[in-house]
Amino acid sequence: MSAALVMDPPLGDACRTEDSMQDVKMESAAHEDSACEREEGTCQPNMHTTPDSLPRPVSLPVSFGAPDLWTAQRDGQVRLRMGESGVAAEPPATVNQVFASAVERFGSCTAFGWKDGEAWKVMNYREYYQQCRTAAKGFLKLGLERCHGVGILGFNSPEWFMADIGAILAGGFAVGIYTTNSPEACQYVAENCQANVLVVENNKQLQKILQVHDQLPHLKAIIQYKDALKDKLPNLYTWEEFMQLGREEPDTQLDEILASQKPNQCCTLIYTSGTTGHPKGVMLSHDNLTWTALSTGRTVCLTDADQSQEIVVSYLPLSHVAAQMVDIWITMRVGGATYFAQPDALKGSLANTLREVRPTAFMGVPRVWEKMQEKMKAIGAKSSTVRRRVASWAKDVGLQTNMMKMESNGALPRKPLNYRLAKRLVFQKVRKALGLDRCTRCYTGAAPITRDTLEFFLSLDIPVYELYGMSESTGPHTISLSDAFRLTSCGKVIGGCQTKICNPDAEGNGEICFWGRHVFMGYLNMPDKTEEALDKDGWLHSGDLGKHDEQDFLFITGRIKELIITAGGENIPPVPIEDAVKEAIPLISNAMLIGDKRKFLSMLLTVKCHIDGETGAPEDELTPEAVEICRKMGSNVTRVSDIAGGRDRLVTAAIQEGINRVNEQATSNAQRIQKWIVLEKDFSITGGELGPTMKLKRPVVMKMYKEQIENFYKEVATPSTPDNPLPSK
Repeated sequence: MSAALVMDPPLGDACRTEDSMQDVKMESAAHEDSACEREEGTCQPNMHTTPDSLPRPVSLPVSFGAPDLWTAQRDGQVRLRMGESGVAAEPPATVNQVFASAVERFGSCTAFGWKDGEAWKVMNYREYYQQCRTAAKGFLKLGLERCHGVGILGFNSPEWFMADIGAILAGGFAVGIYTTNSPEACQYVAENCQANVLVVENNKQLQKILQVHDQLPHLKAIIQYKDALKDKLPNLYTWEEFMQLGREEPDTQLDEILASQKPNQCCTLIYTSGTTGHPKGVMLSHDNLTWTALSTGRTVCLTDADQSQEIVVSYLPLSHVAAQMVDIWITMRVGGATYFAQPDALKGSLANTLREVRPTAFMGVPRVWEKMQEKMKAIGAKSSTVRRRVASWAKDVGLQTNMMKMESNGALPRKPLNYRLAKRLVFQKVRKALGLDRCTRCYTGAAPITRDTLEFFLSLDIPVYELYGMSESTGPHTISLSDAFRLTSCGKVIGGCQTKICNPDAEGNGEICFWGRHVFMGYLNMPDKTEEALDKDGWLHSGDLGKHDEQDFLFITGRIKELIITAGGENIPPVPIEDAVKEAIPLISNAMLIGDKRKFLSMLLTVKCHIDGETGAPEDELTPEAVEICRKMGSNVTRVSDIAGGRDRLVTAAIQEGINRVNEQATSNAQRIQKWIVLEKDFSITGGELGPTMKLKRPVVMKMYKEQIENFYKEVATPSTPDNPLPSK
């Protein structure tokens, strides 16, 4: 590699910067049988430095400036945001180079495991690499062209991994497609990436592709990796037929392609969920994937497999960058093992998989943690009086002890006696029942999580660490650690990256911007959108609002596009108010604040109900926890339809009391909720209100419930009515 050109990212007077360019100290400790018995070693995260002392990022030499940090062309190359020291200065590597290194170091270690009937089967790294090479040769045989896509449409499996990496090795793009996509949405992604090959899980997904097959001029073949083919069609292959094609191909062409690959070229496309228009293809380079995995693994102090193997469970959609980073790339970097959950994981079987696999690290979106919380509360409600009292005492002890540990940044010289007793009586049993008895790192991300849920697990001695990032940052940008976390904060920046808060207000809130080798290349074929995301100096603008506290913990306070600007001109971030309502009224499952260009704020509410195990659709029956909450309100309701639209006077009054409590904390009258309604059904992915990671799709909800929203703002003498009174301030 030629000599590097040093480039300072301009900071600007209006921006604060958090830096993390020092090297990271790695400490390894062998996993014991129970995480409850293991004290986590302190692993110092990269520390904050003042802007004047920032190590300067460097880039590969080019003939002109910042625009070369990005490209929207499929065959483009970018300047890497290299650092002068620490992890930011690590030599760039392609996926093949990192994989080959993993094979050399961890060849005989288990790479992944899958369930075959009732038995687990495994494959080691050496076999895994050979299977990926075979898949790559199979793609080349089917006519995969350089910088064209291989779309993968199905649930997590060994074949998903092999198709993904095989596409990259063959010089194509690995392109995950959400299994919940409609045929039209699949067509858009496949055509946008000019997919030559589509890999589908089963006949259900195959039928989506066949419906739009005539609108995919670049498509040459389809591969189905599960179940027998119902019909034999031209250019439709089983997985075994496809792999046989690869086995029959010589290595020459593949080896030539691998030798020509560069770390600053695109290898993966992540399609955004498209909540505000067509999905955008986020172009990620080899270096984006391999470096981000390296930096994240070091930041959280993962253990290499030659010391003690890390184990994760793969169940979140692999079309999402977070799942890919955890399940494929970070795991590969340390020689970890990934075990695949069943396709119905989020419908109930995940709990069984966790108990069987006993992972050492676990990532869950907020809804996963919330469902665990609801299930545990429902079980607890059926326990004897004595058991409930013991559990309540233990949770009080657990929360108090862990809050002290948090405030002291993990430095608690000796755990109190009552904590050690609670651990033996309650915490160890809870962890074992959840399958988290070996798990030292529990994470949440991709959407906001409530303080109530975080405190619930903290009280059970299960700290859930928030992380934050986006597809455009190859996943993580900040992360919480055992010795550096705060409730509702998403932690501190990962090694080798920087954060700046642009145009902060009086409270320090401003747009969160990223710098580092994790920043994406650009949006495929969308130079205008790329220029909106990356400024002229190469900083990635997240669109999120946030601030740092005095210890540089990052707190997300809203999203610029979601900011409500009332008719009176007041800017109101909705998420803090929505979270406050859910915390004040435990019956509420989802809340969406309304008020943009309106005279006052209103809110759509949904209540906690059962979810259909097959379809994922919300049902009318309330959860046991919701029924118990209603009992405490004095009501005997058991169904959503008993509550919706204000049908139950007691529940309506209790919800209004909760709204009043939230309003009492409002900083101005404009931030008070004046009207609300409980909807007939909960928000869901199948209903369209939530995205694949359970993120609220606000524009969709606005359209779906337009009538209810307009009813809030029908002409009245005053927003305060006898039926919906405003509390006194």
